[in-house]
Amino acid sequence: MNFRRGSHREDPEINLIPFIDVLLVILIFLMITTTYSKFTALQITLPTADAEKAVERPHEINVVIDAQGRYAINNVPVAYRDVGALADSLKQAAGPAPNEGKTVVIINADALAAHQTVINVLEAARQAGLAQVTFAAQASTRK
Repeated sequence: MNFRRGSHREDPEINLIPFIDVLLVILIFLMITTTYSKFTALQITLPTADAEKAVERPHEINVVIDAQGRYAINNVPVAYRDVGALADSLKQAAGPAPNEGKTVVIINADALAAHQTVINVLEAARQAGLAQVTFAAQASTRK
């Protein structure tokens, strides 16, 4: 029943200003909380290699250092006097000159060995002209 016969009804309006305010607040919140990942400037494709296992293994020198700081080269105990004497022992273990550049020094140091004992072997390998040095480690049993 329409008791107001002479007045006509106004159409409802949707006020967009509060809607825009809420959208701007959401936009600012998203801009602040978004993390942007960095992409490299150059897109590259890395080469693939289908190499067979090496038939000829390089000559290896195993240097063992125990927790007390004693050295052994290829399972032969070596008395440590100084880095020069250790370098001479490494040169003898390396053998003749054709192996130069292909000889690998593998350092097997005990976990409790002093850091200086490992540095002594690295310096002796440098003095002996043995540039390829690697460290042996065992796999962790923790998962």
